[in-house]
Amino acid sequence: MAQRAPDQIYMSNIKTPVLFQQNDQFSIPIIRLQSSDALELHFDDLSGVPKNYFYSFQLCNADWTPAMLNPFDYISGFPQNRISMYRVSSVALTRYVHYQVLLPEKNCIPTKSGNYILKVFLDNDTSKLAFTKRLYVLDEKVTVGAGITQPYGSDIMRTHQKIQVNVGTKDLNILSPGQQTKLLIVQNNKYTGAGFITQPTFIRGKNFEYSTEDVQQVFEAGKEYRWVDIRSFRFESDRVVRTDKSTTPLTIVVKPDFTRNDQRNIFYMDANGWSTTASTELINPWWQGDYANVNFTYIPPGLKPLLNKELYMVGALTGNRIGDTSKMEFDALVGVYTKTLLLKQGFYNYTYLTKDKGAPLSTSSFALTDGNFWETENDYTIFYYYRTLGGRHDELIGFAKVNSRNQLRTR
Repeated sequence: MAQRAPDQIYMSNIKTPVLFQQNDQFSIPIIRLQSSDALELHFDDLSGVPKNYFYSFQLCNADWTPAMLNPFDYISGFPQNRISMYRVSSVALTRYVHYQVLLPEKNCIPTKSGNYILKVFLDNDTSKLAFTKRLYVLDEKVTVGAGITQPYGSDIMRTHQKIQVNVGTKDLNILSPGQQTKLLIVQNNKYTGAGFITQPTFIRGKNFEYSTEDVQQVFEAGKEYRWVDIRSFRFESDRVVRTDKSTTPLTIVVKPDFTRNDQRNIFYMDANGWSTTASTELINPWWQGDYANVNFTYIPPGLKPLLNKELYMVGALTGNRIGDTSKMEFDALVGVYTKTLLLKQGFYNYTYLTKDKGAPLSTSSFALTDGNFWETENDYTIFYYYRTLGGRHDELIGFAKVNSRNQLRTR
């Protein structure tokens, strides 16, 4: 993948930046080329003072490296635009300014398919970068079908899920699939460790079949995600221990989490790592919702640190990444892992992963914290990229989503 992840926050006063399909917070930010599809961008500035924020689009290749094209080659209109819609928070004890915009605007429309980075910056000065978000523009030239099965390997058939993909190339003349195409499969919106597949397993006429048991197509199944409901600060949900209202922002203590790898798998509806800004009492949570410091605790077996392991909390609340923002810290005095996050009122889904100290991020695993059960319900997103011979960037020409609850087949 690219050297720097496309979803980054660069200014500490920026909180809760989200980009999703219009009216659907549980969606990947993708629009079809030359369509009326729209994306909602929301974010808060905790300085509480209105500012001049602008945005621009950067076309990227499949691995998020910048495409060697001028913005005027892939943007119709102005390359930079001001975000004019904002509102100072009301009701909330935490003062902030909420910004929002519906993308793409008529005076700034992407004209090529592919990966884009949305850059938001201050005062029309690109050096004052506030944050970046990934988005996708799809030009559907192929059909993408997928199924989920148990792997053949006896050591992983009860713990992993295999995604088989079939791509119908239609009239697209792909002379060299290994050089011109890239297939990417992402589990539950976790991009860390996801790798490209460039060579089909079988080519049958106009159909490319991808059916290997390499790491790019076989995923740990994990367990259903954990959750916390903080849509109300007046009434505590059953996962909240207590709320300290003497502080600003409020402090919410969540019930401790334990290791679940020795427990049987129980299906329940989760959000597969997605989070939503919402409230059970407010008219509009975007500018009325309050913030709280939410304390999470993970209790390891025997109150001892996981031997030679690092523990991470993963979900939309930590950017779905393994890194400093998601790393749990061990408190030797109490014998638990802790993490405090400043979160806006809403519903949050998360899970825990471990990684060997010093090991690559792609080696992270659910095995120690939750265990792996092939029956687990997971979402898989499939991206299919294509570059013409002599082309200057990777086009996104295929997209599909599958859910293991509906697609899982046993052997």
